[in-house]
Amino acid sequence: MLTKRIIPCLDIKEGRVVKGTNFVELKDAGDPVELSKIYNEQGADELVFLDITASYEKRDILIDLVERTAEQVFIPLTVGGGIRTVDDFRKILRAGADKISINTAAVKNPELIKNASEIFGSQCVVVAIDVKRNYIDKDKLESKELGDKNIIKIDNKYCWFEVYIYGGRKGTGIDAINWSKEVEELGAGEILLTSMDADGTKNGYDIPLTKSVSASVKLPVIASGGCGALEHVYDAFEYGKADAALMASILHYREYTIQEIKEYLLKKNIPVRL
Repeated sequence: MLTKRIIPCLDIKEGRVVKGTNFVELKDAGDPVELSKIYNEQGADELVFLDITASYEKRDILIDLVERTAEQVFIPLTVGGGIRTVDDFRKILRAGADKISINTAAVKNPELIKNASEIFGSQCVVVAIDVKRNYIDKDKLESKELGDKNIIKIDNKYCWFEVYIYGGRKGTGIDAINWSKEVEELGAGEILLTSMDADGTKNGYDIPLTKSVSASVKLPVIASGGCGALEHVYDAFEYGKADAALMASILHYREYTIQEIKEYLLKKNIPVRL
């Protein structure tokens, strides 16, 4: 059985790590280079570095920060934010990244997934999918307007999962489950799945979302958004069927170490690398 991965996430704004709730109310959480070094030493399996305002501000990612972060870690480093072209992939990989995460660019130009996968290999291409629940009235379940949306029943309510771009600022009308299948066909190597509803709440990952996407593709799925306790990580693996768990707040604010998380998971018979 493949071991499950624990992945700290560094959301970067203006050169600092930040953390918010539901993608807003951002607070400073530290220096990205220093935090990267700490997580590398604690035994993180990988690290994700996201320049969260680059796409919205239509600017390039902070290359020098990527380089300085890459110098401090000896585990796979995924970098995302403001990446729009194959040449951007090339620049970030040369700066020290092992994988590239794309969200807005993937939605606006799906061929980028295919082209990058063919040039650099699918293992380099991570498609990030930011998702919000879109609730619908029961009497509209048969509406033609819903088209091919995948309707999920959660706590006696009905919803579908909508993809958002530009750092969660703009809905696309795209169904996340359908989009997951499409990015797999285009050659993505992994999906980074973030629940905007759960993000920063510390109430746990969106298990129905994670499970629905995990069951729809053969790609590894990274659960993201909402981790606030050890039990939440277990739930993402056991019930959400995720392959990796991304987390920020509980690590940045020293609530748990990666070692403590992994030891807990081992006791619950979840295979991890110590």
